[in-house]
Amino acid sequence: MVGSLSAISTVPTAPLPLPSPRRPLDPADRARRWYENELGWATVPGAPVRLVVGRGFDVLDVPLEAGRATLRRLGTCPGVPASPVAVQGGRMRLLVAAGGAEELPGLLRWLEWDALDLDLVGLGAGALMDAPPVPGTGARTRAQGAAEWLRPPGSGGEVESSLPTLSAQGAGGGVPDLVRLVRTAATQCHRVRLRHTRGRSPVR
Repeated sequence: MVGSLSAISTVPTAPLPLPSPRRPLDPADRARRWYENELGWATVPGAPVRLVVGRGFDVLDVPLEAGRATLRRLGTCPGVPASPVAVQGGRMRLLVAAGGAEELPGLLRWLEWDALDLDLVGLGAGALMDAPPVPGTGARTRAQGAAEWLRPPGSGGEVESSLPTLSAQGAGGGVPDLVRLVRTAATQCHRVRLRHTRGRSPVR
């Protein structure tokens, strides 16, 4: 008996689809991930990226000129992480520990600055802040008036320890407490206001 070979049919198979290349993250997505994952700061959906104030930090918002004078007078301590500072337009945003904005009115009363219009504003729970570009990303041209870091935050626990608090307890050694920061900022805001009112030359 002669054996028979079973017919082998070859059916052409479709090539496996290649995975589509991943779309690179746009700058807004990169920034959002950095703020949320590296710093633990909450953001809100949409563009531009905005940070939720009142959770990881509060903000003292002052005129840029007064803010620069405040930083010069406070200085920094070697080996101590400096608190983050952002600028946008003609304003400076000094980041402080969460809850600092709520303490501001009482501090101004205690320092006897509450009767004057200082243009010193505390931003706390419920406020939003435009997120500056991530430091070191080599962001190209920025729109006029966009936020940027003058002193960028550190990472993780480092940024928490750098934020001025009502008491120096719990802050890194050498970090100015909230009272000292508010006193200095209020003084400089008042000087700027007087100078603009009287048309005097800038204070050196």
